[in-house]
Amino acid sequence: MDCWKGIGGHSWVYPTLIICANGFFSTMRPSESFLTPYLTGPDKNLTIEEVTSKILPVWTYSYLALLVPVFLMTDYVRYKPVLLLQGLSFIVTWLLLLFAEGVLAMQLVEFFYGLVTATEVAYYAYIYSVVSTDHYQRVTSYCRSVTLAAATVAAVLGQLLVSLAHVSYFHLNAITLASVSLAFVCSFFLPMPHKSMFFHKKDLPETLPEPHKAGTTLGSHRPSSCQEDNSSTASAERRSASRQAAENAKAQKHMLGVLVQLGHDLKDCYSSTKLLCWSLWWALATAGFNQVVNYIQVLWDSRAPSHSSAVYNGAVEAIATFLGSAAAMAVGYVRLNWDLSGELALGIFSVMDAGALFLMHFTDNIWACYAGYLVFKACYMLLITIATFQIAVTLSMERYALMFGFNNFVALAIQTILTVVVVDPKGLELDINTQFLIYGSYFTVIAGVFLIRSAYIMISTKCINTGVDGESTSQ
Repeated sequence: MDCWKGIGGHSWVYPTLIICANGFFSTMRPSESFLTPYLTGPDKNLTIEEVTSKILPVWTYSYLALLVPVFLMTDYVRYKPVLLLQGLSFIVTWLLLLFAEGVLAMQLVEFFYGLVTATEVAYYAYIYSVVSTDHYQRVTSYCRSVTLAAATVAAVLGQLLVSLAHVSYFHLNAITLASVSLAFVCSFFLPMPHKSMFFHKKDLPETLPEPHKAGTTLGSHRPSSCQEDNSSTASAERRSASRQAAENAKAQKHMLGVLVQLGHDLKDCYSSTKLLCWSLWWALATAGFNQVVNYIQVLWDSRAPSHSSAVYNGAVEAIATFLGSAAAMAVGYVRLNWDLSGELALGIFSVMDAGALFLMHFTDNIWACYAGYLVFKACYMLLITIATFQIAVTLSMERYALMFGFNNFVALAIQTILTVVVVDPKGLELDINTQFLIYGSYFTVIAGVFLIRSAYIMISTKCINTGVDGESTSQ
């Protein structure tokens, strides 16, 4: 019973349970693996070209536009309001997806989904604001495990309902709406944090009346006339206005100070060559990964059209999530000198990502496409786990959160450039098959950069060791 004591925030168990419930229901979206078949099927009757070039890019653009203001707002309002906003955005997204029709309505769906993804930062940041540092590792593992489990359950459930029970995509989306609505309800039960990482690091003490002011208020001396009473009231109003102005000025100064400090922290973080290299890979690879995930269903539909073929998107996503989780877990048991071998690992696995994308481009076989996607996602999940660990191990929680947010912003900016050039009608507007040739070439460039960097590090290290050995021999 002691662990439940102080539901308002004195125990780590209650907020952890609620945030995990929120994470489970918000991630348990069985219809997501079947978005493209739903949009191009009889429910929405959109063409594959409209989905590819007019609808899906809106998510990238809205995510980029919303990420920075939402990131700052999340910390300033202390997380819970943003989690409520995320839940509301989920509900609006799936209501539109269920009952609205036309290209414009589906573009609104992508906009609100961009808001959903921009507010995801509040999920992990919230729990750090209501539990002590002693419980960080445990609650982080709980939160991540719950979302991975929910993603797997959603993909498996969606596939079983479609393949065995022949549930329509419309009803699959209705199940998703019910799940995200439960996540929204869970958000209401979260305790409101009293601190945040940047704007509210410490609780400010309440302003207490000064002794002489309290004496004046409670003393036996009273105004002897109405004129004195009015004068006293006017004086009190002036003092109140003055205090309010001072507080506003102080708040503005504090906010400006926080923003300046964030800039200094970013500069310090990226002055480290090691952190800069890992962050560069993070941004480049995440941009490519998000782009591939955003358009992979379109490629699958081109290889095996959903209106005439069995669709196994859910099963593939479930296996991909499991392989990604296993790869991420395996990192914890690998003992390497990451300072020496880190760039080599980034280069080698980026080569595998590029090979998987080229396979998806050159083959017409849907099963080969599925296999390529499994390899691609597993390699990315393995490397992003290593990159996360390498960046986080030398940083405080505040700086890690800041660097995580900025790396994602850079990734999103790169992804936006890819979208404008490759997908958008104002750019090249390439067909989906050619797009994956571009994405494969993109990861080839990433692999080349880090293999060259790895070769440079190894040669430099060998030269230094040879020099040291030579000096020792001469002595």
